[in-house]
Amino acid sequence: MIRINRQTDYAIRLILYLAQQEDGTRVSTAEVRREMQIPPALAQRIVADLARGGFILTFPGRDGGLLLARPAHEINLRQVVEHFEGKFFISDCLVDKGNCPFDNKCPVRFRWVKLQSQIVLELEQITFSELAQDALSASQLFSMDTSEIVIP
Repeated sequence: MIRINRQTDYAIRLILYLAQQEDGTRVSTAEVRREMQIPPALAQRIVADLARGGFILTFPGRDGGLLLARPAHEINLRQVVEHFEGKFFISDCLVDKGNCPFDNKCPVRFRWVKLQSQIVLELEQITFSELAQDALSASQLFSMDTSEIVIP
């Protein structure tokens, strides 16, 4: 099964939370941790890794906090996933051409390549500004009065 690890999931949550803030708004690590349910033991490591990767800026001190290093529309899921997970491959036969004895003659490998391309393209197209907007829409949907909605 293809699956991202917990650290990557928490990093995505952290960037998403920052993307939901007004431009230039610094947020404390404690606030992000609390709101996005990131365990304290992992938060500092994730913050440091995201800062090293150029995704966030960190400001120490009483008026410090976290801030996106660039606009949310310039950060996509592929960048974050590959930063934490490495290059994404759905099958070992795609890692090295010589890894499979059937190589380009294999109809399954041909399908893996096609699927791999579609997944990578989708991850590239999902920006954090889009995810922040989706989160806002979802919170508005869940906060509206649904007592008058009739489901046929």
